Amino acid sequence: MTRKLSKGAVALVTALTISVPAGLLVPQPAAAYVFNDVRIEGTQRVDPATVLSYANIARGQDVSAGELNDALQRLQNSGLFETVEVDPQGGVLVIRVSEYPTINQISFEGNRRIKDDQLAQVVQSQSRRVYEPSQALTDASNIAQAYATEGRLAARVDPKIIRRSDNRVDLVFEIREGDLTEIERISFSGNRAYSDRRLRQVLQTKQAGILRTLIRRDTFAPERIPLDESLLTDFYRSRGYADFKVQGIASEITRERDAFYITFNIQEGPRYRFARIDTVSEIPGVDASAFAAQNRVGRGDYYNPAAIDNTIRRMETVAIQQGLNFVNIEPRVTRNPSNQTLDLVFALTRGPRVFVERIDIEGNTTTRDEVIRRQFTTVEGDPFNPREIRNAAERIRALGYFSDAQVDSRPGTSEEQVVVDVNVEEQPTGSLSFGASYGVNSGVGLNASLTESNFLGRGQTVGLSIATAKDDRQASFNFVEPYFLGRDLRFRFNTWYNETENLNSDYDTRSIGIAPSIEFPVSANGRLELRYRLSEEKLDNVDEGSSQILMDEAEGGARLSSGFGYTYRWDTRITGLDPLTSYKLEFSQDFAGAGGDVKSVTTTALAGIESNAWREEVTLRAEIEAGAVHAYGDYETWILDRFRGGNKIRGFEPNGIGPRDLAAPNEDGLGGNYYWAARAEAQFPLGLPEEYGITGGLFADVGSIWGLDNTVGTDGNVVDDDMYVRAAVGASIFWTTPIGPLRFNFSKALRKEDYDEEQSFDLTISTRF
Repeated sequence: MTRKLSKGAVALVTALTISVPAGLLVPQPAAAYVFNDVRIEGTQRVDPATVLSYANIARGQDVSAGELNDALQRLQNSGLFETVEVDPQGGVLVIRVSEYPTINQISFEGNRRIKDDQLAQVVQSQSRRVYEPSQALTDASNIAQAYATEGRLAARVDPKIIRRSDNRVDLVFEIREGDLTEIERISFSGNRAYSDRRLRQVLQTKQAGILRTLIRRDTFAPERIPLDESLLTDFYRSRGYADFKVQGIASEITRERDAFYITFNIQEGPRYRFARIDTVSEIPGVDASAFAAQNRVGRGDYYNPAAIDNTIRRMETVAIQQGLNFVNIEPRVTRNPSNQTLDLVFALTRGPRVFVERIDIEGNTTTRDEVIRRQFTTVEGDPFNPREIRNAAERIRALGYFSDAQVDSRPGTSEEQVVVDVNVEEQPTGSLSFGASYGVNSGVGLNASLTESNFLGRGQTVGLSIATAKDDRQASFNFVEPYFLGRDLRFRFNTWYNETENLNSDYDTRSIGIAPSIEFPVSANGRLELRYRLSEEKLDNVDEGSSQILMDEAEGGARLSSGFGYTYRWDTRITGLDPLTSYKLEFSQDFAGAGGDVKSVTTTALAGIESNAWREEVTLRAEIEAGAVHAYGDYETWILDRFRGGNKIRGFEPNGIGPRDLAAPNEDGLGGNYYWAARAEAQFPLGLPEEYGITGGLFADVGSIWGLDNTVGTDGNVVDDDMYVRAAVGASIFWTTPIGPLRFNFSKALRKEDYDEEQSFDLTISTRF
């Protein structure tokens, strides 16, 4: 039985026969009507039953205008249809739908900075799937966010569709990348002890400069701001400012959205020194004296959390050695604002009885579990030590195998157990590089190298390199196992083949050999390396105008050397106790004579210091080193055994100082059995913006090379092999570039011999202390 529509119902029909977008409300008259049938039109992929389920209109029952409107909204909001029409026709309800088209292909236009394959990983829309406008808008937002991560906050992305046949569309994302949103200025308020320039050096974020196309840290990245705050806090607190805090960070973007201004509002507070320092035990039967002996915090020293942490680690080691579990070392600090001092008490307290139930590792698809697990000194069943877990997390991050590594603990199956969760995200660890090099003496050269620092996920390093220049060729292979036999034993194996042709000399050389070694810790700051070396070296093609000494040495042909050696290294940077001053010592000896032709003992020693204690913007370095090679039996050293200068004394060419046969036409440098050198330098800012990475330096070197086993040169001339002191001064320009740290040296010899060969300019790769 059909029902005659009133004027209001007629108005409703008129409204419902129009295509209605989602969210548009339809007039709702009070009249109701009954449908005996529902007809679905326009479906292609969607089953009509699905349309009926969304509409939810019952046959033979009264249906109000509001219920029709609700059905319309349900169909429109289903995300299945581009348009929906609800058309009451007497006793029949006609539902006409137009399905969303299928995506034929997805393309990107206007993108240059980010490649298509990278953007394709950001979008969720897919070819041969139904086009959804809401998903396309979300994809456009994700693309814009990808550009924002690259420092282009002004990027705009518009999704567009191109209609094709068979209800298909091409989805095109039109991209306007915009300019880099650079950091125009970083400033500080509240800083008195340190200048803005000095504090900017601490931050990971940098200001934009002339190298803005190369320096990516000058683009604004919100995720770097918390890191900068942490770095700033660590900087101040490690220098005595125990109350330092960052009160706020203001970042303002320009109207054009192409630059940011960042201001750090800081509160330095007073600078504290340690006054009374004590160690007490609150555990019955535990003597505090053995723990107090491990204290590395000095009375009168500026407050430094690293020094406190270092002392706590040493005390915890004593607890482990004494078999004491669940011992907490609690640092109790009392401030004395009146005289800006701190009283520090290390209290030994009993901690809760908690054990490590297990260590779960996730996210390592390539790296083996054992590589990560061996960074823990704690194993399942050991007492839980939160500090050791944090230290293990730092060691895992320091491996360089992971872009992210999180180590957390959670309750275990009982109150006395915890589970340590390790979640890592792997990153590429191999590199293949081709490049060119330049040296003042060697000229232009080509090189190629292949390196993998996590070989087969075992944590091993494998490297192969080949280099060739005008007068020399080098090839080498090295392998490093950092955890040999499951212990902290670093095993290395090196093999090489080198050739030189008249490189800074009038003869050719060839060297081929292998050198396995093993290195292990002997103290907190000390490591010992034991090695074996087997090599064959040859001196040939000596120029006719060269010294008779060299000709005699070449006549012996290639010499086989087989011997053992060791090197002891002591470096305070291992524990990092003092952030401003570090020391290093090296002592090395090689004993050749375990077979082969060479019988000699070579000894070298070096001591160095680097400090920023005078002024933190100025780095002072000083080194002194010496060496001696001693032949025994009837063996005499030859040119390839002796010291030939190198860069030990700047201002002179390699092999440019030392004993020299002046009677020979070539006046050959012969090297020496002994050498010593002392070097001092200062590195300081030049007033240029810090983000340019350019600093200056001054240096002074002094030293000598002397001593020969055979001093009879050309025509019976006796070569003068006495020790003559050389000295040079100079200036340097340090430039941190994307291809590596470069150093330009300009030098002048102050004390020299007439026959020395000077070098007033040198370009080298800058090496750190």
